[in-house]
Amino acid sequence: MQFPVPSRKRLLLLLLIFAVLWFGTLDYRTLIKSDEGRYAEIAREMTVTGDWVTPRYNSVKYFFKPPLQYWATAVAFSAFGEDEWTARLWVGLTSFLSVLMVFFGGRILFGARPALFGAIALGSMMMPVFAGHFNTLDMGVGTFMNAAMLALLLAQRDEATPAQERFWMMLCWAAMALALLSKGLMGIVLPGAVLFCYLVWTRDFVRLKHLHIFKGTLVFFAISAPWFVLVMKANPEFYQFFFIHEHFERFLTKVHARYGPPWYFVPFLLLGSMPWTLYLWSGLRQGFLKRAPLASPLASLKGLPTSTSPGGLKAWRPKLLLMLWVVFIFVFFSASSSKLAGYIVPIFPALAMLIGLALVESSRLQWSLSLGLILLLSILGFLASFWIPSMPEAALSKLAYQRYQYWVQAGLVALGTSALLAYGLDFYRNPRRAASSAFSETPTISVSAAVLVAFGAFVATQTLMLGHENLRDRGASSFSLAQAIIKSQSAQGPAQDYTLFLVDDFDHTLPFYLKKTALMVKDRDELDFGLKFSPDRYLPDMASFAQRWNASPRAAAVMYRKTLPEVQALGVAYEVVAQDTIRVAIVKPAR
Repeated sequence: MQFPVPSRKRLLLLLLIFAVLWFGTLDYRTLIKSDEGRYAEIAREMTVTGDWVTPRYNSVKYFFKPPLQYWATAVAFSAFGEDEWTARLWVGLTSFLSVLMVFFGGRILFGARPALFGAIALGSMMMPVFAGHFNTLDMGVGTFMNAAMLALLLAQRDEATPAQERFWMMLCWAAMALALLSKGLMGIVLPGAVLFCYLVWTRDFVRLKHLHIFKGTLVFFAISAPWFVLVMKANPEFYQFFFIHEHFERFLTKVHARYGPPWYFVPFLLLGSMPWTLYLWSGLRQGFLKRAPLASPLASLKGLPTSTSPGGLKAWRPKLLLMLWVVFIFVFFSASSSKLAGYIVPIFPALAMLIGLALVESSRLQWSLSLGLILLLSILGFLASFWIPSMPEAALSKLAYQRYQYWVQAGLVALGTSALLAYGLDFYRNPRRAASSAFSETPTISVSAAVLVAFGAFVATQTLMLGHENLRDRGASSFSLAQAIIKSQSAQGPAQDYTLFLVDDFDHTLPFYLKKTALMVKDRDELDFGLKFSPDRYLPDMASFAQRWNASPRAAAVMYRKTLPEVQALGVAYEVVAQDTIRVAIVKPAR
């Protein structure tokens, strides 16, 4: 019996609905610090200065990362205007592309049904959904790294023709170049390391001849080298900072103060894989199985691929490569001295493809346990959400945390309800499917049930994110402060004709919302390197601030509320125009 797959029309309708949901919420939330404000502002300054070679942040050189995402966002700003939607458009597009790649690549490698389940899994797992709607660099580099991985899988498959092998390998090299331009050397080092592990595991070193290394290297450098040549020519200091400080020192030392224990990423993997966490081991186990997925689980047991192919190549094992991709990248960053949750985003497309294979072969018991786990966590999370207004952080804005509690509860209700509906659809209303097992010709999981669970998980993750907008005025975003400053300065004259100060703390969202760079007072934040070349952008103490404030015809500043007495002690004239739970915005009184 063939597993039923929705018709093309239904798949297109499902894709359209998914696209509307995916892109429709990009601009609901204001940008929050630090990453979202930082990467939006770098792109904005790129459009203002017209310098697309040297990235600048707050008017100082910023060499932490390559410019591909800055370029893409700057293009979006130029085409559609500067707002939250265009600031997040690149991560939205690349994450959406990852889901499509999992489906189209998985369909060629494993068949339509595993590919569809893999795409459904990737489009609903918490970590990919979050990363696809949060303006950081992890999703962009992850998408191109996974494009390189999928192109390699398609190029080296046993049935690929020489022309197909050449085409997909050129695409693989191009994708690695774009990954390099997205976030640095990890874009080529990690794919290369995973492939090396695969070759050692299978002892298939003859395959090196099929990687088109010479032509591929030309493609790689043709795409990636021009910017590096131009930026190093314009900035001789770039090489040491970017390659030595940002790569080797970041990985080997605690220079960025982002240390975590070896198990740091385990909770992010378990929660980030929801609602498919129970299929993690089943998915990874696929990498050890040599049998190819055919029309059904029973049919897939009918034989193994040959050990070698014509030309001395051993049979290509795409599932093994996917498993090594997930495990190696996870272990690599777990061993690093610098850890952030987003570092493991690149593992999820490969993990989703393996989970898609596991879902096809799922037993009734495993699917029932998975739905039960989702329901249980939804209930426990709902009960725990009543504690949100009692959190220590909620003391200054209890009403905001109460509102956020309602968003969290709504998402958990949607998640739990989706699990109940999926159970009813697959077991209660279909006795034949309820009687199935892991090796039955009857599919245990219907596409409709998988879509229901995915929709519930997507809604739950989105409500966690969208509801966070209620907490923006507790210091997460400077949007409200910025609006008050704009209003006060517009009443005094040209909106941009004033000096802006950021005192004690560099708020990464304020320059973007004010469309203006700031003088940094006391706190150098992460811009210490760039300030060496632009010392005029920094004031070391409050006395220097007072002097510049008094000398400026018009001025505005944002600082911690606890800093305001220092300003008063210096005799500085000011008016408070806005404040949130921890910060205050002041302006120089109009003459």
